[in-house]
Amino acid sequence: MSTTESSTERIPASLRTEALEQLLTERGLVDPAVMDKFIANYETNVGPLNGAKVVAKAWTDPEYKKRLLDEGTSAIKELGFSGPQGEHIVVVENTPTTHNVTVCTLCSCYPWPVLGLPPSWYKDPAYRARIVKEPRKVLSEMGLDLADDVEIIVRDSSSEVRWLVLPERPAGTEHLSEEELVPLITRDALVGVAKVAAP
Repeated sequence: MSTTESSTERIPASLRTEALEQLLTERGLVDPAVMDKFIANYETNVGPLNGAKVVAKAWTDPEYKKRLLDEGTSAIKELGFSGPQGEHIVVVENTPTTHNVTVCTLCSCYPWPVLGLPPSWYKDPAYRARIVKEPRKVLSEMGLDLADDVEIIVRDSSSEVRWLVLPERPAGTEHLSEEELVPLITRDALVGVAKVAAP
């Protein structure tokens, strides 16, 4: 490794990103207002709220749930959620005996239209390596303890397929409407590192 490479690796990614943005702006290649609008869109409009709406619809509409599990991408598009990183989304259901968790071991492929920007831990090499080798331990460290008889399936995303978890609907929410269920559903539950808690 050269001196330049090793010194670059020591500079935090946030500082490198800021320097790159400044350079592109100074050269007139990027409009900061457009970039801010793009980031805000992914933080607010495109994000876990979209995924929560998909799940709440599936929990309250059995026909939609079937379509979602059969053909995730088109069922998600029915609700108006599509775009880059969402071309092929496969939805898998968590049950009392099976728990799915997602990862991208190669990089950080992630279904942006329904989950927004990936969290930093999802991109972390430690998570990407360990969740495959010792999923039960990693989930426990993240606050999710599963019974020994629950099968854990790790779903590895790629440029060809991105996974979305349909979490278990918590007991005691049967009386809640689709709109009332949405706020309960978190990004972490849609990745599979948490369960949805009843209110």
